[in-house]
Formats: sequence, C-alpha cells, structure tokens
Amino acid sequence: MRETHSQVDINVGLTDNQVEASRSKHGENLLTPPKKTSLWSLYLGKYKDPIIQILLVAAAVSLVFAFIEQDFIETIGIFLAIFLATTIGFYFERDAARKFGMLTAMNDEQMVKVRRNGHVVEIKRRDVVVGDVVLVEVGDEVPADGHLQQSTDLQIDESSLTGEPIADKHVADSSDNPEAADGATYPPYMVLRSTMVMSGRGEYVVTAVGDATEIGQVARKATEITEVKTPLNMQLDKLAVAISKVGSGVAIAAFVIFLTHDILTNNLWHTTNYLAMAQVVLKYFMMAVTLIVMAVPEGLPMAVTLALALNMRRMLKSNNLVRKLHSCETMGAVTVICTDKTGTLTQNRMRVAAPSAAEAVPNELLDIAIALNSTAELSGDEVIGNPTEGALLLWLHDRGIDYNAIRARYEVVDREPFSTERKYMSTTIVTEGQRRRFVKGAPEIVMAMCDMTAEERKAVEQELLTYQRKAMRTLAFAVDGRFQQIFAISDPIRDEVPGAIARCHDAGIGVKIVTGDTAATAAEIGRQIGVVSSEPNASQAVAGLTQSPELITGPEWAALSDDEAYKQAPLIKIMSRARPTDKQRLVEMLQRHGEIVAVTGDGTNDAPALHYAHVGLSLGSGTSVAKEASDMTLLDDSFSSIVNAVMWGRSLYKNIQRFLFFQLIVNLTALLLVLAGSLVGTELPLTVTQILWVNLIMDTFAAMALASLSPSREVMQEKPRNTADFILSPSMLRGIFFMGGVFFAVLLAFLVYCEHILPTGMQAHHLTLFFTTFVMLQFWNLLNAKCLGSHHSAFHRLWADRGLLLVLLFILGGQWLIVELGGKMFRTDGMSLREWAIVIASTSLVFWLGEAYRWVGRLMEKKK
Repeated sequence: MRETHSQVDINVGLTDNQVEASRSKHGENLLTPPKKTSLWSLYLGKYKDPIIQILLVAAAVSLVFAFIEQDFIETIGIFLAIFLATTIGFYFERDAARKFGMLTAMNDEQMVKVRRNGHVVEIKRRDVVVGDVVLVEVGDEVPADGHLQQSTDLQIDESSLTGEPIADKHVADSSDNPEAADGATYPPYMVLRSTMVMSGRGEYVVTAVGDATEIGQVARKATEITEVKTPLNMQLDKLAVAISKVGSGVAIAAFVIFLTHDILTNNLWHTTNYLAMAQVVLKYFMMAVTLIVMAVPEGLPMAVTLALALNMRRMLKSNNLVRKLHSCETMGAVTVICTDKTGTLTQNRMRVAAPSAAEAVPNELLDIAIALNSTAELSGDEVIGNPTEGALLLWLHDRGIDYNAIRARYEVVDREPFSTERKYMSTTIVTEGQRRRFVKGAPEIVMAMCDMTAEERKAVEQELLTYQRKAMRTLAFAVDGRFQQIFAISDPIRDEVPGAIARCHDAGIGVKIVTGDTAATAAEIGRQIGVVSSEPNASQAVAGLTQSPELITGPEWAALSDDEAYKQAPLIKIMSRARPTDKQRLVEMLQRHGEIVAVTGDGTNDAPALHYAHVGLSLGSGTSVAKEASDMTLLDDSFSSIVNAVMWGRSLYKNIQRFLFFQLIVNLTALLLVLAGSLVGTELPLTVTQILWVNLIMDTFAAMALASLSPSREVMQEKPRNTADFILSPSMLRGIFFMGGVFFAVLLAFLVYCEHILPTGMQAHHLTLFFTTFVMLQFWNLLNAKCLGSHHSAFHRLWADRGLLLVLLFILGGQWLIVELGGKMFRTDGMSLREWAIVIASTSLVFWLGEAYRWVGRLMEKKK
C-alpha cells in the first residue's frame, strides 16, 4: 500500500513516535526471502516421477511374491533401480543448489542517510519506514520506493527493474502523468528500491517499503507456485499410462487365456483337490505379475537421470549452471525465446559509435572539451559515473589520450552543471591568458548557440538524422560559439548475437525482445540482430508511422484485453517500455498457444517471467532475485550459450529415445519368451544371476553409453518437436516390434531346437550358448540404438563417443569373464574360440542389417 505523506515536513522528517507508528502499520523494509525447499522435500519430489511410481507398485507386488517363494533377487533389483534413480537426481540438484547459493546474496545492513527530528542521521536500510525523508547522491542505492521532493541533475540506473541504465528524475509538476512520462517506464518523480544513483542528488519521501515496493512485488511474483509441466514430464506421464495399459492388458489376457486353457484341458478341475487348483491359479497369477514387471523399463528413470546429470556437468564446464535437472531437456523443446536487451543482446556498456577512435582527426580543443565537460571517471576500462560521459572518456582512452592529464593541466574558472531543463553543461577555463567556454549537450541546443552557415547546419542535421534513425544517443560539442563535433553513442550489440539469432531461426525458434528501453532503440537493435527486417525502421517506429503488429509498447500491451492479447502475442517480436508484469503476461499468453517458452534476463524486472517460463535463463552478472527465479544461469552472459543449451537439450531427448528403443526391445523379447515358454512348457532359461547381468547391461551400462553420446549440431537444422507427440514415434514402435520379434524368433528357435530336436535335449552348455547369444544381440543392438533418428553409419564419429566404446568393451569383457570363469555361480561352462566366433558373427547380422537400412536411407536423402 502506497502513501504520498504530503503531511511530512521534509526539513524535519519523522519524529521517533511517527517512525514507530509507521513501522507498526507498514512493517520493516525487508523483502520476504523465498521459501527454501527442505532436503527431505527435494528427495521425496523425485518419487513423483510417473515411471518411478509404476516401479514402486511393481516392487510392492514383487515383494509379496518374494516372501511366498523366498526369492528376493528380482525385488532387490527393482528397489535398487528406484533408489539409484532418485538418489542420483537428488544429489545433482542439491549440488547445483549449493553452487547457486554461492552466487546469490542479499544485504539489508547497508547504511542510509535520512532526516529525522530535524537532523540527518544514518540508519540501516532495513530500518527505513514509510514517510521517511531519504537523501541520495552519486553511488547510493535507493533503499525504498518514494516520490522526489527535491532533486538536482538526478539520474538513476533503473536496470535492475526496467533493464535500462539511465533515467532522468525530477520533482513532479502539473504536467506529469502518474502512469508514465515522456514514454518512460516509471514516472520521473518516482524513485525505486534497488536502483542506483549515477549523477546528481535528491531527497524523497518514502511511499513503500519491503514487499510493497516495486521490486518486492516482482520478487513475490517470482516465487509464486506455477503449474507449468516440463515437456519431458508430460511425455513420461504418457509413457507411464501406456505401459500401465499395455502391461496390465497383456498380463490379464495371459492370465485369463492360460487359466481357461488349463480348466478346459486339465482333469484337476474335475476333482475336489482345491489346494492344487489354488496352486495352479497362483502359478498363472505370478506369470501375469512377471509380465507386468518385465513390461516396465525399470532402467528408464536412471537413464533419464544419468543423461540429465551428465548434461548438467558438461554444461557447467561451458559456463551454464543448471539448477533444475529437467531444464536441460526442456531447452530442446523450446519454441520461443523472450529476451531482454541490455546485458543480454548488448554489452551493457555505452561506447562511441561515430566518429570512430581510429579515424578521428586530432583536435586538441575537442579533447579538452570531452575531458573537462564530464563528471565520470575511468577505472581501467570500467566506467564510474554516467555511462554516456564514460563512453566519451573511453573514446579518448582508445586514442591514447589521458583525460586526467588534461584536467590537471587546466584551471576551471566557471562551470554550469548539466540539467534536464537546460539540456547542456559548460566549462570555462583560462588558457594562454584567454577564456574559453566549452559546451556539451543536446545537438539542437548546442547548434542554437553556434554561428553556423545554412550549409553547415544542414550537413549537421543530416548527420544527426542518420544517427537518430539508428536509435543512437547524440551529443554535440562547441567552443566559444563555434560548433565542434557530434558524437553518436550506443550500447553495442554483443558480437556473437546476430549469429546466435540466425541459428535460432534455422532451428525454428522464434526470438522476441522485451525491454524497458524506447521503441526506437529496441526496433533498431532488433533490426541489427535480425529479429525484425529493416523495414519499418526505428524512426518510423518511434514516430508511430507504422502500426506493425510486430512492435508494441508496454502500455499498449497492458491496455489490451486478455482475448486481444492472446491473439496479438504470437505476432509480437519487440515489446518496448515493458514493465515486469508485461513480460510475464506475454509468457503466459504464449504458453496458452502451446509454445514452450524460454526467458532470458539479468534484472529483477525479469524474475516473474523467468519463474513462469518453461525455462528461465538468468545471467551470471544478474540480480539475486533473477537468479533465484531461474532454472539455469548463463555464467558467461552469452546469448550463444542459449543456442548451445538448445542443441544439448535436443540431443538429450534423442538419447532418451535411443535408450527407450534399446530397452523396450529387450523387454519385449523377454516378455514374449515368458509367454511362449508358458505355451510350450519351458521357463525362461536364464538364472537369477544371469538376469541380473542382463539387467545391468540394460539399465546402467546402456544408460551410461547412450547418455554420454555427444550432442549433434544437425539437430539445430530441425524444427522444434511437437510436445503433443508421443515419445515413442511410429518409426520407433515399428523398430521395437520388428527387432523384438526377430530377437524372440531367433531365441525361441534356439530353445525349441535344443529341447525338442537334439537327441540329448537341453544341456548346460546349450544354456551357456543361449545366454551369450542373448547378451550379444543386445551388444550389437546398442550400436543400432546409437544411430536412431539419423541415417548416419554407426561408425560416424564413433571415436568421439568414447563412453559408448568403453561400455561395449566392458560388456564384451564382462561376458567373456562370466562365461569362462563364472562356473556354478552363473551356470556357465565356457565356450571355445570357434563358438565365440560363431555367436559374435551370427548376432552381428543385427548390426549389419541396421547399417544396410541406414545406407539405403542415405541414398534416398541424396536423391531428394
């Protein structure tokens, strides 16, 4: 709640009693810190994964039958899979949270100057109350929101709230619109908490403290609970439902069919031996439960977690701190990026654009004018004070001119400081016994002071128009009534941004600029980086000569009804003069259109949108509120890192699909073998220890191998995937059923041959051959899974995928050790070199058939 407190005498300030009354009514000047998630809650949150929940049900049922059969191996395996998947995810997110905690800090203990009881005193920022008269000057951080009562050449850096560095502030007059003035995001008489005074001084009456301030409201919006689900969560939900339906359906059908068949063909059912009948029912029920357990890809949660965690670590090495695991993958589904301008697209560092330092003609009087007509300072390459004046000092520095030496050389005899009313400043010195007056200010004001011919004036005006069309800030210099030079100053775009924007467009990702800057500057930046075309140009945009739906201001956006905003949102490419809630509303409207939205930002003004987006990307140099609201922090502040994150995310999703393809083939094969075994009277001819080894290959090793595949730049040539599409594409399902059917047919034929055709029947050595054949089929199919989604050969960049090569070597070596040395523990009796060669060569047909299929695919691509 805000109050103007016009009754406060600014020469006296509040009394002690008034301070206590105000604090009781409005509270302390503290921002409520975001609620921290406890470690216990963070860990339990991992169990909300739909696949984990199915596994828990399967584990519970398996546990019941484990007690009946006194065989706990399968149950232990399922519980171990659950524990590993949840614990790995918990560890990596906790580790990221700890690193993130080092980046953020809030300080409410800094001292603030206020007037109380007629005296200026210093108090802690947290002790400021509504009604206090606060004194601010260059270098101060504004401690609370308020209305100016006195000001002298006051300029404030509002980038923490609007994203823009400089705002001129002055006391309210009758012409000021309370909503905004001169197109500014906030009225010129309003000062806001957490902004910085860059020049001048002022006194203001506090109207809001703590959570009631603008930044407090933004922070609260940034911590509200949202119901936005990540695309991967939605896909896993669908997969869990599909697995539940298919697994339960097959299990129930098998139970009914087999029990009915037994009732019709077994004389037992015509006796009174009810105990034997119950045992038969229990046998078929356990078979049904086995089918359900086999249908569940128990390695999937760990595969997803490992893939996300590995990406998380790799992205940290490339300066991307991922705070939430799933945001790694969600970046791959992003369809729209809403970015702020200052600090993200631009360098947040004002520089002279023209004339360039390299081409400047030596002019001693101009150097003197720049050095003396400035209150800024340089610390190395860093500007202290007004960034526009700092840009001019950097221009001198680039030319090898020491501004401090110039200041020391000349004695200033008179100075008129810059004011927003005069729009110029002047400095008078004495040199060689002659007074010289140097003037710096708005070009139209300085030109009016100078004696210029019509041709000279026209040339300068033409030059000025050129710079204004490019939305550059302009300053003019004159000495003793003679015009010297116009300087064009801008915040340069980052070198990598145009290329990164082009890569986004190639990848089918829309980019929207949302900034607190003017319409002209925003449109010009958009033109330079390729967000909008050259027409309409910046000057047309600011003059209102175009009604392009691509360009809109914050006030115009706020004035739209929800229906109008919903229709307009997809068309918008640049939103200028935006307030924090404007960006958040745009994000929500885009999400209603089904867009997957990423938001970049470094200021507190970006926090609500960062929080509401599918992926919030804060900058390492940004505010703590922005970082707290984000899912990922770009430590190097580079927009190109966002494009790399998209590439990682898309590649990660393909890796998860590859793991599913690999594991579901094995699951389908095992499921069919159990069904067929029940029909022909054989059980799955693998021991418990052999099944554990197979599960280890399926779950841990395959997950590690496929999760470690390096990202492919080719994914950036594709359009964003449709998040409504099932994670198992039609081509994947065809491949799963085809390969699963082939594996099943080969293995069943092997079983039938050994049991019913060989005169000796099934021997221990035959079971060793069967076991090795089963494993080697998986071995070769892992290479096929690597190539899923492309027509590349498995040998393409194979050396780059060293993780996969190591896993393949480990599987082959492990299988040899188990077969040759496993003995009774693994029920193996060794194989000859000839048998190894036959098994490896015959099972490799799976791989070579895959290579042939991919070769045909490459030929068809070339013909297109």
